[in-house]
Amino acid sequence: MSSQLFAVSFDAHQPERLAHFWAGVLGLQRADGGDDGVTLLSGNDAGYRLGFRPSRARKTAQNRLHFDLTSSSPEEQRETVARALDLGARHADVGQEPDASHVVLADPEGNEFCVIEPGNAFLAGCGLIGALACDGSQAVGYFWSQALGWPLVWDQDEETAIQSPNGGTKITWGGPPLMPDPGKDLHFDLVPEDDQQAEVERLLSLGAKRLGPARGGDGAVLLADPDGNEFRVLTRR
Repeated sequence: MSSQLFAVSFDAHQPERLAHFWAGVLGLQRADGGDDGVTLLSGNDAGYRLGFRPSRARKTAQNRLHFDLTSSSPEEQRETVARALDLGARHADVGQEPDASHVVLADPEGNEFCVIEPGNAFLAGCGLIGALACDGSQAVGYFWSQALGWPLVWDQDEETAIQSPNGGTKITWGGPPLMPDPGKDLHFDLVPEDDQQAEVERLLSLGAKRLGPARGGDGAVLLADPDGNEFRVLTRR
């Protein structure tokens, strides 16, 4: 038994505006029938969507989760950066070196993301959203590998990464120390393969913690992973 990663969802003060930004940057189409906020079809082999859920949470620190966007050439990297800036992004300083070959930006609500230089072998073949890079422990990488049934594709020096058997975006964790909770971040939305309650109990046995019913009245259950990151277990689709 495992869960499907249904969506990577942003806490959004203005879901429509933020969805418009990411649809423009990534060339994505809107999905029908979103229960809460706006949903985009990612078109990624990993099979997830992008969600934008209304939230009043205030961003107080750098996000623990951010996207690494890939480039096939220097021209494509410059085009992606220019497109994002035209849509409302801004350059961001997260401590990168002045001569860093990747470009760090923040979307209109301050969510950081990177546009990676061409030639990155680790992200080759992963698609435009090459990685969801997460701040987190080795233990949380193991947890999500078991939760999603995605095998480890990197496990070294307390850094871990997993990838869907179908390919697509890799999810990576950089090891300790853990950054503070930013208050406003990205989150996982899971759909159980079978019974929701049975899947919740399985996730609890793997090390998740129960936080209570999720906001929105859609029957979702709110949990936290071993590093304290909130995620939702939706009802079966």
